Amino acid sequence: MKFLKYLLFLILILIIGIAIYVAVQPNTYDFSRSRVIKAPASMLYNKVNDYKNWKEFSPWIEQEPNATLTYDNKTKGIDGGYSWSGKILGEGNMKTTGITPNKSIAQDINFIKPFEGGAKINWSFEPSPDGTKVTWAMNGEQDFMTKAFTAFMGTIEKTTGPQFERGLIKLDSVTLQDMKKYSIKTQGITEHGGGFYLYNTSSCKISDLPTKMAEMMPKLTAYAKKNNITMAGSPYVLYHKVDNENGTAMFSCCIPTEARVITTEKDILSGELKPFSALQITLKGNYTNLKEAWEKAMQHISKNNIEQIKDGVMLESYATDPSNTPNPADYLTNIYIAVKK
Repeated sequence: MKFLKYLLFLILILIIGIAIYVAVQPNTYDFSRSRVIKAPASMLYNKVNDYKNWKEFSPWIEQEPNATLTYDNKTKGIDGGYSWSGKILGEGNMKTTGITPNKSIAQDINFIKPFEGGAKINWSFEPSPDGTKVTWAMNGEQDFMTKAFTAFMGTIEKTTGPQFERGLIKLDSVTLQDMKKYSIKTQGITEHGGGFYLYNTSSCKISDLPTKMAEMMPKLTAYAKKNNITMAGSPYVLYHKVDNENGTAMFSCCIPTEARVITTEKDILSGELKPFSALQITLKGNYTNLKEAWEKAMQHISKNNIEQIKDGVMLESYATDPSNTPNPADYLTNIYIAVKK
């Protein structure tokens, strides 16, 4: 009988000890994971801000891709939300509570099954020399049952942190894949209207074209802005001579104008492009795909017995402004090659 009393007493002490151990665990938790992604902050912000995109990078949906996802009428911005239900995921929902466009997103996450609970989620998107530093953070309070679970099964950071890391890796992967998408479409023979334009001219190695253009085009736009000159269309590059054998090119960066402009700087001139018939090729995607677009244009000319005009116009017209288009996959470039009708 004494043995039973001692045993019960020891069990009681053990229970009290465990309760005290659980009770002194932290009342709150707060942790984050970060990753630098080579993509614009605005593009990453847009990906995270819309819950319809979460199935692309959520590490939990990856574990149960057949889980039921139910979207609110609004899925992005403040009050945007969605909920989930699954055998592995359980039940829960998320709601966006605050945003600073392209900089941060605040969210509430609520768990219903297999246990009830809630937490605050915060995202930040900071410019970095190598792209954008994306930080995924979580914080919340721990009741006694949560303390008991984490005391013996590991902290919430220990169990959830690796999932955040996996999610950021997936976000990196799907975003870079989105940026690489492109298409090349042959529009056929069209009529280019020509027109007046401002231009500056240079020559360089073909491999240096992007760098050289990036120096020249801003000088033109700055001159136009300074002198209140209205741009009459998309900026373009006019190729005068391309020597593929030696890897060099002579070209002009051009801004179309409504009328002829008398310029006041010796390296910025005014010209006129006469209307011409052209084969038009449209590239939707990053400028790195322009080489392939030009190759397809030349192949189309050869295959269809189209007569290209010797020393005729060859130009690239940039229909989108990269500064207002975060995803390079959305860039639009039209190639025009002068041909005989």
